[in-house]
Amino acid sequence: MSIGVGIIGGGIFAREEHLPAVEASKDLTLKAIYSRSLKSAKTLSSETSNVNLYSDDSGAKRSFKDLLERTDIHAVIIALPILNQPDYIRAALSAGKHVLSEKPIAENLKNASELIKWYYSNIDTKKVTWSVAENFRYLNSFDHAQQEVQKLGRVLGFRVRQYANVKAGSKYYETEWRKTPTHQGGFLLDGGVHFVAGIRLLLGSKDKITRLSAFTSQLQKHLPPVDSVDATMKTATGSTGTFQVSFGTTLTGNEWTVGCEGGSVSVSGSTITTVIDDKEEKTEVKDERSGVPPEVRKWGEAIAAGHMNERQKPEEALADLELLEKMLRSGENNGAPRDTEYQI
Repeated sequence: MSIGVGIIGGGIFAREEHLPAVEASKDLTLKAIYSRSLKSAKTLSSETSNVNLYSDDSGAKRSFKDLLERTDIHAVIIALPILNQPDYIRAALSAGKHVLSEKPIAENLKNASELIKWYYSNIDTKKVTWSVAENFRYLNSFDHAQQEVQKLGRVLGFRVRQYANVKAGSKYYETEWRKTPTHQGGFLLDGGVHFVAGIRLLLGSKDKITRLSAFTSQLQKHLPPVDSVDATMKTATGSTGTFQVSFGTTLTGNEWTVGCEGGSVSVSGSTITTVIDDKEEKTEVKDERSGVPPEVRKWGEAIAAGHMNERQKPEEALADLELLEKMLRSGENNGAPRDTEYQI
């Protein structure tokens, strides 16, 4: 049986990533699109046909609540501004719809923890599932690199370097809720959780982060409240590493590197570089777009099979958010160390 899906949100990511991913999934059929404005909903509907549109300004029987009342819609993908998502997640789950909500899981740890507690206390999770999206967990390049890391023994150290210079007027910057953020961290929260997810995937649960210290700064006036972070981190096994991310710098760099007793593994785009005994080997691993198509496909397969995909558990997204938030809090306190509690 095909699973009827509604896309909740009419933004860039929903249009460019979620829509084609749903249409390509054998288990999913797009039935409806909701956005707060009909104009926004129409930006997605122009790409498809036979899909009903819902919005706050569409009149009777065309609200979000009306969409949730449809018996032919079994699941929804929610891609709304960060602060808005929790209310829509609760409403959809309460209506008996499976949910795939975009990262981050919530604006802060307090809200995220409360939302997870509410989910397990109020929803029959054997019948209705809440998954949280993180497309980096579905990049073939990271899967390949993780497998290489596991072959090389004890982790000795690691580093993350992700530098960008987001300009005013660029595509994602001109999204109003990103341009004038009311959520903590600005671009660091919205984009930085991807980079956190990447290093967590490479390190694995044995080397989960247990303590960190960070400095944050705002290098560009148009990227409030902060756009850069430099952190040091310690894992459960005692190894240490660095996490350097900026959305407002002229520095360049794009890598996740893990050094082990038997060698090192680096990810940069689709290139995996392995160094063993001073011998360097580069492997090109093709990713499926941004990772969203396999992410959505695996979500559909899990619903069809009656379970949840483990990489989409809310607890994974909570662990991503925790590291980012702890870096922000440390930065606000001149690098004061922070211990973690939600890493898995």
